[in-house]
Amino acid sequence: MTTPVPGPVRPPATVRPDDARRALVAGSVGNFIEWYEFGIYGYFATVIAVQFFTPDGGSEVEGLVTAYASFAVAFFFRPVGAAVFGRFGDRVGRRPALVVVVSLMTGATTMIGLLPTYASIGAAAPWLLTLLRILQGLSAGGEFGGAVSVMTECAPPGRRGLYGAWQSFTVALGLLAGAAVAVVLASVLTASQLHGWGWRVPFLLTLPLGLVALRLRLRLPPDEPAALAPSAPAPFAPAPFAPAPFAPAPGGRAKGGAGPEGGARPRPGETGRAVVLGVGRMMGWSAAGYTFLVVMPSYLQSTLGTTFQRALLGTVLANLGFAASILPAGRLSDRLGRRTVMVVGALLIAALALPLLHLVQDPGAPGYAKGAALFAAGAGVGLMAGPGPAMLAEMFPARVRCTGLGLAYALSNAVFSGCAGLIITEVVARTGNVDVPGYYAAATCAVSVAALLTLRGDDHERALR
Repeated sequence: MTTPVPGPVRPPATVRPDDARRALVAGSVGNFIEWYEFGIYGYFATVIAVQFFTPDGGSEVEGLVTAYASFAVAFFFRPVGAAVFGRFGDRVGRRPALVVVVSLMTGATTMIGLLPTYASIGAAAPWLLTLLRILQGLSAGGEFGGAVSVMTECAPPGRRGLYGAWQSFTVALGLLAGAAVAVVLASVLTASQLHGWGWRVPFLLTLPLGLVALRLRLRLPPDEPAALAPSAPAPFAPAPFAPAPFAPAPGGRAKGGAGPEGGARPRPGETGRAVVLGVGRMMGWSAAGYTFLVVMPSYLQSTLGTTFQRALLGTVLANLGFAASILPAGRLSDRLGRRTVMVVGALLIAALALPLLHLVQDPGAPGYAKGAALFAAGAGVGLMAGPGPAMLAEMFPARVRCTGLGLAYALSNAVFSGCAGLIITEVVARTGNVDVPGYYAAATCAVSVAALLTLRGDDHERALR
């Protein structure tokens, strides 16, 4: 394929309100399914450990650590999916990439619900489960870049933070839906029924949800790949490049050559540095989010001896706090800037993670106080998650937006989310220190504060490049 001849700067595209709403819904629904699935795996980690990872004579902690290792494997394949499907979205188009990833995600998740257990087929069971987790990781890695690109590129002026926040909001809805399904099953089924077949139900529910998502995405208007777009406007075309690190100064040409939109073609080193910086800005969001929103049920059960139902109820409260703060945080970032809102959220978690955890651990503390602590922890994470998608979209030009923001998100989640359960469970087991989740969340948020302070205060007022 020949490289297109550089052309004039394209005028800003006009996105019809109906197309904008359709893009918002179609982009959000895949994230809902993705995080519903990741949530139920975390909520049922103790059950999955028994069914797939604990051979005869293995300890409960050993099985739980192995289950979380499989959880982490999927996250480490997310950067691969971000690179593959991100490149596909940048070169071929956002819509085809989103259709492929939701199909792959739905198929792999449904297969987990049909998978024979260790008792049925022996050592092949954990390997097959891990293979399906890898497929989920690949699809999840491609989901974020395409969805956020579509949602932010079609956002009306001054509402990019709010539109991007819907990605995070559907994450909260997915986690809440997974927790709700888990609570219902744990309430209506006996322990033997839950371990025998009940755990399969949440995974099988993904099939009808995935078919709905696929239909919505197939109805998206055709979009043009950012790297090959002509000078005429396209439905999801971003505004022209503004003077910024990857764009040429007015009347000039940036190093690395110009692309067909008249903007600079970013060099790999520049994109790589932006990805690393994006990982640092997301680190606290990833680590604290999984600590308080996903890993907490298993921590409360295995470390504090909480019942399965009460552990899930605490996690529901944390996710409600998370959901309640996301959209207001995204909207506020459109007025005050991404930096201000995200730094406040990271500082709150860094300062309050240990005190909140101590309150949850205190056997004499009233239940409402523990619930309020978990709600507050979730709300702090939401302050980072609301503006986060728009912040990442603003870091990369259209030519590499799917790939760049997808890689930053996937790498941060692979290291600091996917390993959260494994790190917390293993370190607590080895040291006996039950404060490990608080230290983990506080330390990563402190690093994120330093990275977030490098943001420009007016990024939210600039056109996407």
